[in-house]
Amino acid sequence: MTAIAGVEYVGLKALRGPLAFIDAVPGLSFHDQVELTAPDGTVRAGRVLSISEKAAVVEIFGPTDGLKLGNTRLRFEGSPLRLGVGRELLGRTFDGLGRPRDDLPPPLVVEERAIEGVVINPCRREYPRDFLETGISAIDLLTSVVLGQKIPIFTEAGFPHDTLALQIVQQARAPGVEHFAIVFAALGLPRSVALRYEEAFRTSGALSRMVAFMNLADDPAAERLITPRCALTAAEYLAFDCGMHVLVILHDITNYGESLREVSAARGEVPSRKGYPGYLYSDLASIFERAGRIKGRAGSLTQIPIVTMPSGDITHPIPDLTGYVTEGQIVLDRGLERRGIYPPIAVLPSLSRLMSDGIGAGRTREDHEDAARQLYAACARVERARSLESIIGRDELSEGERRYLQFGELFETTFLRQDPNQARSIEDTLSLAWTLFAELPVSDLTRLSPPLVARYLEAKR
Repeated sequence: MTAIAGVEYVGLKALRGPLAFIDAVPGLSFHDQVELTAPDGTVRAGRVLSISEKAAVVEIFGPTDGLKLGNTRLRFEGSPLRLGVGRELLGRTFDGLGRPRDDLPPPLVVEERAIEGVVINPCRREYPRDFLETGISAIDLLTSVVLGQKIPIFTEAGFPHDTLALQIVQQARAPGVEHFAIVFAALGLPRSVALRYEEAFRTSGALSRMVAFMNLADDPAAERLITPRCALTAAEYLAFDCGMHVLVILHDITNYGESLREVSAARGEVPSRKGYPGYLYSDLASIFERAGRIKGRAGSLTQIPIVTMPSGDITHPIPDLTGYVTEGQIVLDRGLERRGIYPPIAVLPSLSRLMSDGIGAGRTREDHEDAARQLYAACARVERARSLESIIGRDELSEGERRYLQFGELFETTFLRQDPNQARSIEDTLSLAWTLFAELPVSDLTRLSPPLVARYLEAKR
């Protein structure tokens, strides 16, 4: 390798997938930006992935066609990858590396920030306590999301998670919050799906309050590892510098994990579970832990990552490790999806660990919390009655068990089922829940206080 001007070098030792192997370069740092120029003059971006005394590995964001071992030029910038941030990011669509893809000039930026972000000091974190309303009853009442929380949606191939994500983008709001924004990051989505998202963002008017980063399935795998960090860098600026409450949707984390496995294999690393690198957990944590609130700052950063479970296996390394890092999960169910219920949210395996701290105060809190507990208890009775029915038949069930079978059908068709364009307020959702409770004997409403029963059910019976 021949030095050109102190920061430029010529020549590669080897190319393997999205990785270029080079000789050791004095003063090189981990994650430094690299600009690679092929003999035909085309330029590709990259970053330093690993360093040793004798060699270094460069991760290339783009195709490697045309790169020659002998005369490819490399320029090392001496700084990590950065993203320009500013309020003008709102309303814009970028590719996975933060370059405009909406045929508009680059936005005016205030500064450039390293995409790896800055770790939030645990002592500076503020406990999340403010409710985020998605307009979806099954989420708002039973797995309530709190501003600053990270809660994934576990789904499977063929489920309507694209529709659900779009519905959340269009309907999500924080009651009492003036400045609310959404950052959407597409990670390896098929081009047709990404185009539908972009069109829906424009036609619904949601684009005016959001920033979109689109990494497509035919984009390089290495670029997919950068996209969520670019999205979170933009979100952190809007949240902690501009005082906005920002919801980040990462779709799909499984594609991100597959890219991480591909790059790890190209580096020749020893694989762990199912071929994924041993640092999969810490890598996912470096993304999810960027959610939260900071003491003394007005904004918040909430994450709803979408995780596709291969073959519906919730113990697969990606959903398994995601569950360790995050604060609950929203699980989509195949049985509900087959019965035509949208959204097919499975109530019992879904939970939000921060729910009780973010559902209001006083009477509103009591109504919400007690109604959720009673609905969970009723759904558990429904599942038990359905299990018995599958064994002994409906005719052998007791009157009470048959009543819960009817309750389950009513719950799915009136409460759970919701039109993708329908936004229900939390008041509408609570009213639906009390309508359901009117179908049960008062003696079964053990999670509701007598004053609540007297207040709401007397008018409905």
